[in-house]
Amino acid sequence: MAHVAEWKYQKVDDLTNILKAHAVIGIAEIGGIPAPQMQHMRQNLRGKLLIQSSKNTLFFRAIDAVSEEISGAQDLKSLIQGQTAFISTDMNPFKLFGTLKETKTKAPAKGGEIAPQDIMVRAGDTSFKPGPIVGELQKVGIPAAIQGGKVVIKKDKVLVKAGEKISRDIAQMITRLEIFPLEIGIKLQGVLEDGFIFKPDVLDIDMDHYLSQFHLAAFNAFNLAVETAWYTPLTVQPLIQKAHRDAFALAMDAGVINADTIAQLCAKAHRSLLSVASKVKDDGLDEEMKGMMS
Repeated sequence: MAHVAEWKYQKVDDLTNILKAHAVIGIAEIGGIPAPQMQHMRQNLRGKLLIQSSKNTLFFRAIDAVSEEISGAQDLKSLIQGQTAFISTDMNPFKLFGTLKETKTKAPAKGGEIAPQDIMVRAGDTSFKPGPIVGELQKVGIPAAIQGGKVVIKKDKVLVKAGEKISRDIAQMITRLEIFPLEIGIKLQGVLEDGFIFKPDVLDIDMDHYLSQFHLAAFNAFNLAVETAWYTPLTVQPLIQKAHRDAFALAMDAGVINADTIAQLCAKAHRSLLSVASKVKDDGLDEEMKGMMS
């Protein structure tokens, strides 16, 4: 029987404890993150989650060890690829995805990478001085020219489509144009919560947009409740205020005299008096009325 190093047993125990520590378990790919950036990310995330990297074979053993206790744990295996890390937290999966997304920073391409999205140059002026740079830009497919003593890009141009490899020449040129197409950060592959796996295509939502939609829905629901006289702790006060306004308007239209309407009714009668008086010739008005009309 092959000898298994003691540290591997200890590492599996550590990973197992991380899996059990919180209600939400994430699988992340952390390959390609330079050590200083990774350390900085860990510091920023401290207190919010536990994160532990190791060999994938040890991750599989840890998952097997908790599969009877944690529903859906075996499904985490399909998410493990590349250089992996376990994440354990009490954040809901959507907040976790957003938190990790905020740690990502833009990075220049060196050549050979796969473009995560279309790499495009936009039409407009550049910071380059006229010279050989125009030919260099054109060589990599950028429609450059000299106009008005400046080097300009004549039109928008997609240099590399998403999923294609970035050539070394294009990488060098877009870096000079300060276009940084890559992202350095923790890439969440999926999250397990209550036996369900949530993947990035579900987790990557525009939270501000969704919150604005919830606010709009709440606003419309509140207005509908008031219009239909639906009594709730939130609507009872506005409904009483609406009833008072409606009752006051009805009393005014009907000429009902009370302490609330008397001043408004007198003002209304006065306006009506002046309106009638404006139709009468001056010799039909007494001096007091003429004074009111002047």
